Amino acid sequence: MHTMTKLPVSGTGLGLRREMLDELITAKPAEIDFFEVAPENWIPFGGKLQKKFQQLTEQHRFICHGLSLSIGSPASLDVVFVKQVKQFLRQHNISLYSEHLSYCSGTGHLYDLMPIPFTDEAVGYVARRVRQVQDILEQPLILENVSYYAAPGQQMSEADFTRAVLQEADCQLLLDVNNIYVNSVNHGYSASEFLRAMPSERIAYYHIAGHFKEAEDLLVDTHGAAVIDPVWQLLQQAYQCHGVKPTLLERDFNIPQLSVLSEELQQIKAIQQLVLADNLILRA
Repeated sequence: MHTMTKLPVSGTGLGLRREMLDELITAKPAEIDFFEVAPENWIPFGGKLQKKFQQLTEQHRFICHGLSLSIGSPASLDVVFVKQVKQFLRQHNISLYSEHLSYCSGTGHLYDLMPIPFTDEAVGYVARRVRQVQDILEQPLILENVSYYAAPGQQMSEADFTRAVLQEADCQLLLDVNNIYVNSVNHGYSASEFLRAMPSERIAYYHIAGHFKEAEDLLVDTHGAAVIDPVWQLLQQAYQCHGVKPTLLERDFNIPQLSVLSEELQQIKAIQQLVLADNLILRA
């Protein structure tokens, strides 16, 4: 029986890895207010692993960030998979489900996130598929702005494309601050301008992560390093522009001790508190 009600998440979160399970069941760091998981990584499992996972979901707040919905794919929507996700969300009392504004399958699975062409036609196509997913789930889908390394057939800016999809699909946004920074370097645009162009009222939560510097003009979104200063500064701008919302630290490779990740979570909390305090002063 779930003791956690579907109250909104808040504060700071961490992506849950299977190898963290035992340590977190024993002693969850106070800095972690919620966890994020990819449903695909947990739906297939039963037995002991499922029991441990359920133990955590019964005690703590969770959100879902999917990997394989492939919302922009030319292939038909995988309705069976969407129904499995719906069952998983209900089973674990999870109210937020996000995915990438990209695609990862065509005639087969590509195992990478491919950019959707920034065109009017693509806006309509993606929006129809999002609405279909939302109808099945009976809840909003949250789309993440992704890092991309090429823009085939581009007819509009990334910011205009993102806004158009959110508007036409009437869905929400997961604003990934690191992806904004990575794309701004790789494609030569202003990260601050992109940030300000996003619709505040559609932002459900934020992601922040580290990346790999391949060259001065090529950053790779790896989630395998510590968050750098310009990305911290951009997160503070995001809070100032769009409000302080739940913020998740992504770390998928070179995963350090939980104590090291907790220090980054503390940094997120410090920025959240700073902006909230500034807002109180401004309103006084």
